[in-house]
Formats: sequence, structure tokens, C-alpha cells
Amino acid sequence: MSVRRPAVVLAAGLLLGGGAAVAVGLGSDGPAPAPAPVAESTVAPQGVPAPTADPGAPPEPAEPSPTATPSPTAEPEPEAATEAEAVAPPQRVRIPAIDVDSRLLHLGLNDDGTIEVPAGKDIDRAAWFDGSPRPGQDGPAVVEGHVDSPNGASVFYRLSELEPGQEVHVDRRDGTTVTFVVDRVEQYAKDEFPTRQVYANTDGPELRVITCGGDWDPSVGHYEDNTVVYAHAA
Repeated sequence: MSVRRPAVVLAAGLLLGGGAAVAVGLGSDGPAPAPAPVAESTVAPQGVPAPTADPGAPPEPAEPSPTATPSPTAEPEPEAATEAEAVAPPQRVRIPAIDVDSRLLHLGLNDDGTIEVPAGKDIDRAAWFDGSPRPGQDGPAVVEGHVDSPNGASVFYRLSELEPGQEVHVDRRDGTTVTFVVDRVEQYAKDEFPTRQVYANTDGPELRVITCGGDWDPSVGHYEDNTVVYAHAA
């Protein structure tokens, strides 16, 4: 694709089963912000900074110098102008290797600036974070989900079992499907979450699937680690 949407930089994880979490900040090719505290679904929420700008909004044009004569500008290429609209919103995620087939919630920010996580009757569904690129656009699209819940094993209970070469399919509203191929699966301690590595800009469409992992820590009410799947568009 010819236009690159600004990548979203997300700081550590959905504390799933104790909840899932992703913290958000707009990213660029510069240094990524340090991981921020995450929102918990089973304990009192901690603050997470909200994005400072709309990830899909174009940059503000620079003011011309009062003495300069503006040069003629070319009309935008139709392909560039309509790229965002050409990629339909995601509706479903399917991961055959671990028996995942879930309709996707579209989650954003809570009123207090924390990231929404699946809850209530939808607690066992996966969610696309709508501050990240749509799956199929350039950049790392982000899908989140719980590892377990009060109902037992949740949507991404087996996420850590994925292996390189296996596929993740995202069905979109217009009837198309984009397929991602798993590159690797990593597990990170929440207090050492590599924000830039996980959420850096990418040259093409990629996917990050995040849940919790490691041991449950009853003293804080969540898991100690995050499981992150890295995948690229087939």
C-alpha cells in the first residue's frame, strides 16, 4: 500500500483472566514511550494515558511563510486518498490450530482514559483495539482477549501453543478475509514489556495478538506475564 498510517504504540498487556490490557500512545519512528500502567478488569483500574491524537487523522498542514509564494500542489492519488476506506473493519478472528473462532468486539477507551477490555456477556470474546490499524492496513493491528474468565478457559486460553507458520484469519465486514502467518510467540514479564519491539511501525500489514500468561499472582490479582503473537500478512 502506498500510504502509511501512523503506527499505534501500545504499552503492556491485557491482564486477562485477571483481565487483558493494552495501553495506548501514538507512535512514530522516534523512541517509543515507556510502558504505562494497565487497566485491570478484576481489580480497581489503574490509569492509562489516552492517545494524544486520532491515529487515523492526517497531519495538520504547515502554515506557509507570509513572504513565500505557495507552490502548486498535486492532486492526491485516488489510491492514497481512499486507502483507509478500502480496508473494511474486522468482524471475526479465526485461528484453526487452537480452535479459536470469535466475533470481534471493537473496543476503544473508557471515560477515564483506560483501554476497554471484554467484559460482561462478551467477556469470552476477542476484541480489536480500534486505535490500531485495521487488519490488512500497514502497521500492527492489535487483537486482544482473555486467557480465562469466571466462566473458565477463555478465547485465548491456548494462544501460547501457536507455532511459526500457523495462520490467523480475520474476516472483514465487506466479506473479505486477510490471513496472517505466525512469525513467533513470545512471553514477557509485564514489568519488562518491550513496548517498542511489539508495537513499532511496520512496512506492511502485521498483527499482534495479546493475552496474559505466566503464573497467577494472587497478591495483585492478575497474571505475571503477557503472551504476544507476532504475525505478518500472507
